[in-house]
Amino acid sequence: MDILSPIHIIILLIIALLVFGPKRLPEIGAGLGKSIREFKQSMNGIMDEPETPKASHGVTEYPAQIVIRDDSTPE
Repeated sequence: MDILSPIHIIILLIIALLVFGPKRLPEIGAGLGKSIREFKQSMNGIMDEPETPKASHGVTEYPAQIVIRDDSTPE
């Protein structure tokens, strides 16, 4: 007995219909399809990205600097 046999799938669909109702079931299916599609796109994006960091096009970033001013000395 296969877990994904047609009889099992029909039973699961009937249970889902009873639990969520006929109005909510298409919304759940659309949301699930959208989630799977976004997951696949993000996984493809991760696989396509190079492992080296991208060049910053001539912009150099420096760490923040703190300037301490001593007001006790005369100018």
